[in-house]
Amino acid sequence: MVDLKAFHYALRLAAIALCAACVAVPSWAQNYPTRAIRMILPFPPGGPTDITGRVIAQKLSEQLGQPVVSDNRPGAAGNLGLEIAAKSPPDGYTIVLTAPPIAISPALYKKLNYDAQKDLAPISLVAEIQNIVVAHNSVPVKTLKDLIALAQRNPGKLTFSSSGAGSTNHLASELLKGRYKLDMIHVPFKGSSPALVALMSGQVDWGTMAVPGAIPLVNQGRVRGLAVLTEKRLPTLPNVPTAAESGVPDFIMPIWYGILAPAGTPREIINRLNAEIHKALAAPDVKKRLADSGVDPLVSTPDHFAKYIREETVRYAKIIKDAGITAQ
Repeated sequence: MVDLKAFHYALRLAAIALCAACVAVPSWAQNYPTRAIRMILPFPPGGPTDITGRVIAQKLSEQLGQPVVSDNRPGAAGNLGLEIAAKSPPDGYTIVLTAPPIAISPALYKKLNYDAQKDLAPISLVAEIQNIVVAHNSVPVKTLKDLIALAQRNPGKLTFSSSGAGSTNHLASELLKGRYKLDMIHVPFKGSSPALVALMSGQVDWGTMAVPGAIPLVNQGRVRGLAVLTEKRLPTLPNVPTAAESGVPDFIMPIWYGILAPAGTPREIINRLNAEIHKALAAPDVKKRLADSGVDPLVSTPDHFAKYIREETVRYAKIIKDAGITAQ
């Protein structure tokens, strides 16, 4: 006679095993990656996106056993690189390191060739970088308040650079302009590096820049650091005061970075990359290299990153509207 109790128990075990087989990671995902992965960096070499991306790409290459190749695709304030990524095959072999322009651009441009909410799949936040206001050494200012006073005495004469119209540093400078009703000329560049070169050469008077690219220039005295846009002074620039210390309160605007893949990339691959990114950012050598460049590691789940992008899109839309900023 058949033991029905034992039979039903065995049946339940078989059902559990079958369900497990149904949700198990496919063999192709387990073997991923089998070739090189392209990491698109939407800004020129030498800038904070490039620095951060290359450090992460190198560590991912070691962990995954396949090259993660950095591919600089600057242009349109980072939107060119994001568009290329959005239109790439969703097979896990193209990822893109984004900055706030993914959340800024929808309010800044009437038409984009991609939809950040629909065409890209968030993987993880990876880092946060602070901004700093710097001036050419020939400009007769030593503090942020000095710069404001100089601009007030000379309307329409001072020029400031940015890494592109609608970039985080552009918005920060425009917020300063709006708060103090300053008349200054914006000179946008395609990335932080050319913007810094223009500032060092005296082509522009001042600018808000990401800290990593500015650290060596400020410490070597090639440009003058006026204020960091943070709550506290930075260990990498201990002699540069915060904006609040310089007499300008509530002037804080960090830059965040995250990695995405084309929409439709299998969730198993998204999860694998998320885990590998978290592992890479926890590595002591990666943490040190990023810290030396003024970059703070930052991680998240894919869902949290997606929610964060939506929230930042709303926040930046208000800033742009209130400041009356338009794409140039």
